Amino acid sequence: MQLPLIWTPAIRSVTELTREIREQLQGNFSGIWVTGEITECKLASSGHWYFSLKDAGAKVTCVCFKGAAFRLKVKPRDGILVQARGSIDVYEPRGVYQFIVEAIELQGLGALQAAYEKLKQKLDAEGLFATERKRALPKHPRRIGIVTSPDGAVIEDMLNVLTRRFPGLYIRLYPALVQGPGAAEQIAAGVRYFGESGWAEVIIVGRGGGSLEDLWAFNEEIVARAIFESQVPVISAVGHETDFTIADFVADLRAPTPSAAAELVIGNRQDLLDRLYADYRRLERLLRYRLAQASDRLNRQGIDKARAVIERRLRRHGQRVDELDAALRDRIRRELARRRERHQKLEARLARTDLRLRFAEAHRRLDAATHRLSELTKGRVTRLENRRAHLTGQLQQLSPLAILDRGYAIVEGQGGILKDAESVEIDAELRIRLAAGRLTARVTSK
Repeated sequence: MQLPLIWTPAIRSVTELTREIREQLQGNFSGIWVTGEITECKLASSGHWYFSLKDAGAKVTCVCFKGAAFRLKVKPRDGILVQARGSIDVYEPRGVYQFIVEAIELQGLGALQAAYEKLKQKLDAEGLFATERKRALPKHPRRIGIVTSPDGAVIEDMLNVLTRRFPGLYIRLYPALVQGPGAAEQIAAGVRYFGESGWAEVIIVGRGGGSLEDLWAFNEEIVARAIFESQVPVISAVGHETDFTIADFVADLRAPTPSAAAELVIGNRQDLLDRLYADYRRLERLLRYRLAQASDRLNRQGIDKARAVIERRLRRHGQRVDELDAALRDRIRRELARRRERHQKLEARLARTDLRLRFAEAHRRLDAATHRLSELTKGRVTRLENRRAHLTGQLQQLSPLAILDRGYAIVEGQGGILKDAESVEIDAELRIRLAAGRLTARVTSK
């Protein structure tokens, strides 16, 4: 017996289903162009851009990875209308599809950005942004009104900064939506409440950062009008340092962040105490000076009579001092005259016994003696030269060498000069000295 067939449906895992959907989307939606307005734009630390493209009816999540972002001609930013080329992909961990952007071309301003620019030009023309109408903040406000959401980190950050810098402040929060429908009306109502009640000395309006769409409540005309009409100075602290809203331009002061607004609205309590102590020290010194002046005036009034008596005595003593001074000066003049006369006498005496004259006379005598010695030396040398010449002549006459000049010769043998032929052997060698030169000879006979 044949068993009936039972149909069993194919069962897929979530991963398999998501992968099949991704393959279908990638195959049918690759290299397509999509036009829309950029919103919710964020740049991650990795270099990837995350944003959304939207139009009047829908919104799609977009990712532009770092490699493609480097080649973009137009960088993503909130509020611009663009044409983006890319492909559809599925982000499997969350099961959502997203548009992977590869290129962006600018189409113009988006709806939000266009509305922002239009309202900004309108309010600027009406003078809501004029610098001269902005009011200075109170230096040390004690009552601060804050218009923001009661939830989130913004109000906590501002309260922490305010209580740390200046404990004991009075702070009131007007809870308001800061995003979405009805947010602009609630923010404007909060500003009007503090402005009309007269309780707050300064108002802070703010929220954290976000996209142009997230911050749009602070770009509404109703909020700008409420800030402009407020009787109390307003600080706008919306978003991050790079975010600018219409509320920033109308407010009396723009703070880059809510925490910065809390720091700007109130000074540090310790700094204030230091200034108060410095003022106290200056006041203390001034009071001491004033007391010293009053004491001096009192002393002058009490001792005027005693001072008159002292002054009369001082005048008498002063007169006596003048007399003694005149006598001393006269004595000094006489002593100086006596010493000057003695000095002149000593100078005259010194002139008469001037050593320079003695030295000159000694030099003269020395020069004369030197001249005489030189003459005597020359005469002595001349006489000695003459005597030497005479003796030289006599010596030359007696010299045997002079005899050689007359043709004689001197013969020398082994024993010296020969005087006898018998003392010389045959074949002996002889040396003969002539007047000019010498000869060598050998004896052959005798």
